[in-house]
Amino acid sequence: QVQLVESGGGSVQAGGSLRLSCVASRDTRSARCMAWFRQAPGTAREGVAVIYSGGSTTDYADSVKGRFTISQDNAANTVSLQMNDLKPEDTATYYCASNLWYPSFCGRWTSRGSFTYWGQGTQVTVAS
Repeated sequence: QVQLVESGGGSVQAGGSLRLSCVASRDTRSARCMAWFRQAPGTAREGVAVIYSGGSTTDYADSVKGRFTISQDNAANTVSLQMNDLKPEDTATYYCASNLWYPSFCGRWTSRGSFTYWGQGTQVTVAS
């Protein structure tokens, strides 16, 4: 098992930046992959970015490519999401997720069901 705690959310103007952090209760290298999802009111939870075991491979949703960067600090058991050039449509609750057991599920990382462990979420609000 693993516990995940997100932080770093807040309110910014469009064009601004935020950095989200997710601290895991165990070595992040033990995860097959870790990801960030987001959910706006009345919408489904959507995958934003994923980082695979080892930290060298990443992938992003088309809507955030070129603006968001996911990274992993194994010494701190932390996965971060640097968000630049934020837009009002990025407003959502952001969740950290971990897949500890099933590497094949990482290939379907945009699916909520590919991850077993979730943090409590952190709110990001972008004003126009």
